Amino acid sequence: MSKFDPEAGYRKLTGILGWIVTIGLLCFSLYQLYTSTLDRFSPQIHRSIHLGFALSLAFLLFPASKKKKLKQAKSRFQITWLDGLLAALSVVVGLYWPLYMDDLVMRVARLTPMDLIVGALAIFLVLEATRRVVGLPITIIASVFLAYAYLGPIMPGFLAHKGIGIDRIIRTMFFTTEGILGTPLKVSSTFIFLFLLFGAFLIKTGVGQYFNDLAVAIAGKRTGGPAKVAIFSSALQGTISGSSVANVVTSGSFTIPMMKRLGYRREFAGAVEAAASTGGQLMPPIMGAAAFLMVEFIGGGITYWEIAKAAAIPALLYFAGIWVMTHFQAKKIGLKGLDESEMPNRKEVLKKIYLLAPIFVVVILLMSGVSVTRAALWSIVSAIVVGMLNKETRMGPKDFAEALINGARTAIGVATATACAGIIVGVVTITGLGLKMAGGLIALSNDILFLTLLFTMIASLILGMGSPTTANYVITATIAAPALMTLNIPDLSAHMFVFYFGIIADITPPVALAAFAASGVSGGEPLRTGVNSAKLAIAAFIIPYIFVYSPELMMIDTTWTEVLWIIVTSLTGMIAIGAAMIGYWLRKAHWAERIVSLGAGIMLIYPEGSTDLIGLGVFIALFALQYFIKEKNSEPQSASA
Repeated sequence: MSKFDPEAGYRKLTGILGWIVTIGLLCFSLYQLYTSTLDRFSPQIHRSIHLGFALSLAFLLFPASKKKKLKQAKSRFQITWLDGLLAALSVVVGLYWPLYMDDLVMRVARLTPMDLIVGALAIFLVLEATRRVVGLPITIIASVFLAYAYLGPIMPGFLAHKGIGIDRIIRTMFFTTEGILGTPLKVSSTFIFLFLLFGAFLIKTGVGQYFNDLAVAIAGKRTGGPAKVAIFSSALQGTISGSSVANVVTSGSFTIPMMKRLGYRREFAGAVEAAASTGGQLMPPIMGAAAFLMVEFIGGGITYWEIAKAAAIPALLYFAGIWVMTHFQAKKIGLKGLDESEMPNRKEVLKKIYLLAPIFVVVILLMSGVSVTRAALWSIVSAIVVGMLNKETRMGPKDFAEALINGARTAIGVATATACAGIIVGVVTITGLGLKMAGGLIALSNDILFLTLLFTMIASLILGMGSPTTANYVITATIAAPALMTLNIPDLSAHMFVFYFGIIADITPPVALAAFAASGVSGGEPLRTGVNSAKLAIAAFIIPYIFVYSPELMMIDTTWTEVLWIIVTSLTGMIAIGAAMIGYWLRKAHWAERIVSLGAGIMLIYPEGSTDLIGLGVFIALFALQYFIKEKNSEPQSASA
C-alpha cells in the first residue's frame, strides 16, 4: 500500500520513541475532542495547535525518503536527528500563536524579524511535511505558486502581476487566516478530524469487514458476482475512507483475487476496483470530507444537506454505470457468480446489520439540521454503543485508545495537505490568480460554454493528479471553478463540476494513482488498468456536463415526482451507455448499435422531457433489435478474450 499511498508509509516505531509518538497521537485526538465539546480557542490559536500536532508527528512518523535501499529502508524504522529537529521546530511553530497572540494582534501587519523567521519556517515545514506524508505533486504545485507570487513581473501574458514581496508572502501565509491557517485547515481542525475519528471507531467495531461480508451476501451469486461485490463494498467503504488509493488496497485485497479467480482479466479486475473505490469519494454522506469544505468555499448560506442531496443522483448513476458494465462484461465472456461454498452465511450476516446504524445516525443528524460537529460526535458515540452489542466487537480501553491513535494518524495526511492547499489559496488571494485563470479560460473558449467546460475539465484533471481528496477539491475550487462562475453557472454546479474531474484524475492516465495501486494488487499492466478504469467511469465524464446544463439532475428546483422520473430515465440511460462501452447487451453489439446506444443513453440522462422521450424510444427499438435479431456467433467469448 505504501508504494502507491505515501500516507501508508509511516514508521513502525518501538521502545521509548514508539511511546512518545503514541502519546503524541493520543493527545492530538484528545485535544480535538476537548475543543469540540468543552472549549473553543480563537481560530488562529486552534488552527496553529492543530498544525503543530500534525507537523511534529509527521516528521516523527514519516521518513524523508522511501527508496528501497537497505540503509534507507532501515532508517524507515528509526528517527534521525534531522527528523527530531524538524519535529521540535514544528512545536515552536505550533505554539507561536498561542504564546504571542495578544502581541501579534496589536502589531497587526508589522512583523518583527522573529515573526518573519517563524513564518518562513512554517512555510518550509508545511511543504516538507506534505512531501513526506502526501507526496510530491501537491508540494510542487504549492512551491510553484509561491514562486509565481514573487516572480509576477516576469510572468507571460495575463498571468503577469506587479509581484509580491517576501515579507508580505510570509505575513499572508502564517499571520492571517488567508493562507496556511485559512479555510482548508479550519475544516481539517474541526469537521474532518472528527469524521476521521468516526471512521477509526467504525473500523474498530468491525464495520469495514462487515461491508465486505454484506456485499458478498447481496451480490456474490449474481452474474460476475465478485465484480459487483467490489462495487458495493467500495461504495460503502467510501463512506469512511478519505482516500481512493487506501480504498483500493483495503477492499481490493479481498475483491480483486475473487474477480481474477472467476475469470476476469487482471486489468479489468483492477479497473473495477479502482473505479469503484474512486467513486467512494463522490458518494454522500462524507464525499471524502470534501462536502464540508464545499460548505465553506461556496458560502452564501448553503447547507451540508443541500450538497449531499445534489451529489446523490450523480453518485447513483456513477455506480450504476460501473455495475451495468461489469454485468455486460461478465455476460460477454460467460462468467457466473460465486459458488454456494464461497458464500458467507446470509443469516449470520443479516444478524449484524445493526453495525450500519452509526452511518444512518450521521445521515439522519445531518439531514435534521444538527451542526456537523455535533453530528460527528454523536456518530462516534453511536459507533461505540453499537460495538458494545456484540462481545466480538465490544471495545475495551485498549481498543478505545487504538481508535484515537489511528484516527489521529490518519488526520496527519489531511492536516498537512490542507495546510499546503492553504498556501495555494493564499497566493490566489493576493495575486488575483483565480480571476486571471477564469479570464484566460473564457478568452480561450471565446465565451462558448461547452468549450469553457472542456478546458475547465482538462485543468481540473491536471490539477487533481496525485492530490488527496481534500487538497484536490481546494485546488480545483480555487483555480478552475471561478471560470464557470464567471459565466453565471450556479456556484454548486461549478464546484461539483471541478470536484468530479479532480477526483477522477485518480483513474485517468497518465497519473492514475488508484488504477496503478489496483494493478499492484491484480498484477495487471498499470496503463491498461488505467484505461479500463476511465472506461468504466464514463459516467463521471458525462454527468458533470449534464448537471451544468440542467441542474435538475442535482435535485435543484425539482419536485419529488420529477426526481423519481429523473432517476428512472437516468438509470435506463446508464444501461444504454454501458452496453455501448462494453459492446454487448443481449448479444454482441455492432459498432453502429453502440454509437446509437451511447446517444440514447446521453439523451435519457439529460433531464428534459423531449430528450427523455426520444431516448426512451431509441432504447426500446435497440432492445427489440437485440432481442429479435440474433447472430450466429453470439455465444459468450472465452474468459481470456
